[in-house]
Amino acid sequence: MHRQYHEIQSTVELQELLANNERIERYVFQDLDFSAFTEESSTCRYYDCLFMGCTFSKQMRIQIDKSCFIFSHIDVPYNCFRNHLYTADTLYQGYLTGSPDSYRHCYDNTVYQYYLQKGKTTTDIKETLARTLHDHSISNSLHDLLAEYDEKHIVGIMGGHRLLRTDKAYLKIALISKQLTERGYLMVSGGGPGAMEATHLGAWMAGRLEADVYEAMKVLVQAPAYTDTLWLDTAFQVRNRYPQTRYRSLGVPTWLYGHEPATPFATHIAKYFENAIREDGILTIAKGGIIYTPGSAGTMQEIFQDAVQNHYLSFGYASPMLFLDTRYWTEEMPVYPMLQSLAERGKYRNLLLSISDNGQDIVKAIEQFSEE
Repeated sequence: MHRQYHEIQSTVELQELLANNERIERYVFQDLDFSAFTEESSTCRYYDCLFMGCTFSKQMRIQIDKSCFIFSHIDVPYNCFRNHLYTADTLYQGYLTGSPDSYRHCYDNTVYQYYLQKGKTTTDIKETLARTLHDHSISNSLHDLLAEYDEKHIVGIMGGHRLLRTDKAYLKIALISKQLTERGYLMVSGGGPGAMEATHLGAWMAGRLEADVYEAMKVLVQAPAYTDTLWLDTAFQVRNRYPQTRYRSLGVPTWLYGHEPATPFATHIAKYFENAIREDGILTIAKGGIIYTPGSAGTMQEIFQDAVQNHYLSFGYASPMLFLDTRYWTEEMPVYPMLQSLAERGKYRNLLLSISDNGQDIVKAIEQFSEE
């Protein structure tokens, strides 16, 4: 059996490897510039390695054995071989707080407009290859982040993108997320507006007083909907007023819905081109449970996808399905009593269902599951 490839993703790791090895075998190098290490690498020889979007000199090419694979950069306005997840700073590079129109020129919108120009379902083989390589690199970096957590401490929140910042549910979601983040959970959402943004606001405000959340809300409610001109700007205002580097959260948006801007409150952003990877991925990684807040068709789809995973114990065990807002899930969208009935009749098995209007009940249920 072949041993696994070792991944080198930073210049520090690269420098250490070159300084201590002459024969380098079964390594993967992602988005690295070897030209800065000409002297260190002069005696190195490479065997069965993968070079993904790397830069190196002509001399170094002589040192690379034919058993290696070299993947060159593709001429597109995004990096197909990213070796780390996006952040708000990288995704919104070029955006100027106080100048909402600057969004048109930032990285995120540049990629989105190119995506639309090429077609959401393009058959251009160069473009489909570039998107696939990009999404592969995002998944690889995502797995690196998740490896730092106990899988039962990764919790998802699903809900509508149209939820207004002025809605009471928005604040409730933020406070639930804040508490869980403070207790060591990694909060995950689709990374967009509405209930998703509330998830990441709560994680961003972890460690602060609840009163600070209310103060932040005074800024955010100036632009209640993501379609409002100042929606993104007010989010950056809150980030600047309440900076933090201690707590993390994960947003998983997609350019398929690029008209919905990704929330800058997520500290780690796994943005994909392929929405199917993104949707299935959130349900797969949130093994600590998923909290369902009011939403429409997209949220309903996610509920039944999650139910299927739990029914078949796709990942070895079932995770909690927690519904926030009793009236909504029993009357307006009566999916909860239907799931209960199906479970009681044996049509669905292994469903860990609970419903409440109280955020503390939700937090307690998540904690009880992770401690089992």
